[in-house]
Amino acid sequence: MHARTDAAGEDGAARLPSWLHEGARVLDPARDREGIVQFIGEWEDPQTRRVIPRAVFLRPEGGGVEWVVADHQALRQADPH
Repeated sequence: MHARTDAAGEDGAARLPSWLHEGARVLDPARDREGIVQFIGEWEDPQTRRVIPRAVFLRPEGGGVEWVVADHQALRQADPH
C-alpha cells in the first residue's frame, strides 16, 4: 500500500517556498532567532517519535548549536543585512 500524496507534495505537506533552501538565512519567530538552513529532510522527533518528512535544520550564522524546526511554515524569510 502506498502513502497518499497529492499536488501539494509529500503526504499532503505544503510546498516549500522558493526562499527556503540550504544556505538561506531565515527567521524562527518561535525562538526569535535567525539561522542558516543547513539541511531540509526527514527527522524523527525524539519526544513524540513522529517522523517529520521535511524538517528544517538551522544553525546560527557564524556557527553554534543547531536546532530543528519541524514545521517549515513557521519560518519567515530573514531581512537582508
